[in-house]
Amino acid sequence: MSDTPPSVRRGPRARIAAVAGLLALGAAVLLDPGPPGPAVVAAGAPSALDRAITTARDKLAKRDHDPRTWAELGAAYVEAARAKADPTYYPKAEEALRKSVAQQPDGNGTALAGLGALANARHDFAAARDWGLQARDVLPDSAAVYGVLTDAYTQLGDTEAATTALQRMLDLKPGVSSFTRAAYEFELHGRVEDARHALDRALADAVDPGDVVFCRHLLGKLAFDNGDLDTAQRHFDAGLRAVPDAAPLLQGRATVLAARGRTGEALAGFEDLVSRQPNLDNLQEYALLLTSAGAPEPAARQYAVIERQQRVDAEAGANIDLEASLVAVDRGNARQALELAQAEWARRQPVFVADAVAWALHLNGRDAEALTYAGRAASTGWRSAAVAYHRGMILAGLGRTAEAVAALTEALRINPHFSATGAPAARAALAKLGGTR
Repeated sequence: MSDTPPSVRRGPRARIAAVAGLLALGAAVLLDPGPPGPAVVAAGAPSALDRAITTARDKLAKRDHDPRTWAELGAAYVEAARAKADPTYYPKAEEALRKSVAQQPDGNGTALAGLGALANARHDFAAARDWGLQARDVLPDSAAVYGVLTDAYTQLGDTEAATTALQRMLDLKPGVSSFTRAAYEFELHGRVEDARHALDRALADAVDPGDVVFCRHLLGKLAFDNGDLDTAQRHFDAGLRAVPDAAPLLQGRATVLAARGRTGEALAGFEDLVSRQPNLDNLQEYALLLTSAGAPEPAARQYAVIERQQRVDAEAGANIDLEASLVAVDRGNARQALELAQAEWARRQPVFVADAVAWALHLNGRDAEALTYAGRAASTGWRSAAVAYHRGMILAGLGRTAEAVAALTEALRINPHFSATGAPAARAALAKLGGTR
């Protein structure tokens, strides 16, 4: 990239350091204690989106030839899909954005960026990258364009390009969107404290209630993923005081309740949550908790809902192979899990897809192959209890007992509550292998 400063034209580790340097500029300003992707919008935000959609549609009803408004309408539909966990907005967004491009084929960077954001939301990350690059040619100094590119490159597993795009975004517009992406970058490289500081900076800049919810959710999730239940609960509770019905924070609170052994309260929380926002994450976590609580029939009903939701997502043009693979794992369908994970790996190679392939291979009894992918999953330094657990079980399957014990111990050290089903399985495997836990 010709406009990339020298500080970010080196290798990926040097670029991450450059991001850390930028964040460090404000570290003394605020020290208030998972990957951003699409922004989590608070419950109050959809009404603002609804108003934006209504305003744009009213304007277009009076004058159809208005490429800018069509682009704005398309972007609002993408955000509405995210805020409401409703993929039926995707076709509407595509129609509006493509109409904008048709009316203004040249120099329409806003619509091109919108198409990139839509492709990211649909998990078509190669298309998102391509749209983002076209948008960058028109809008080389747009932070939003580099946000599209950062997300696409991260999800494709191109860590060097992701860091370059992120650095450019930070240079152009340090704020909630760029700092939360920086936090995800740090987390994927195992730099938990840097991730926390980046989210502190994001929270300091958050004014809109939706942004506050987003930052509190990410801070709580980061704390939970690293075994700090008290800090996680503090962030979820603080966010809920601002927006009492924010679905991401309700999920976080229910997850903490489950980790504390308050299963009945956690199940009630998830039951309420999935009635409000039945997205795949909420449904899957609820089904897993039901399974671990010895309620297979209610769990099966949740998986039936998941199947219906997956069909809705697919019909709206979303790729859900990775998510479907994880659900297949939960349901004991190892063969389907592997087919889906390998199909996703053929499209992109980030560490989290490598982990999914590794685990699916293990469940199919192919531990020698699985170990290679487990190595890929750990290649960036990602500090994940689930990844360590998967590696430990793969090593145990290969008869490498000492290494397996070390990996399983590490998983439970990172987060002893990482999964309602996986954490107990890790403890049981350690006991069988002669470990200390």
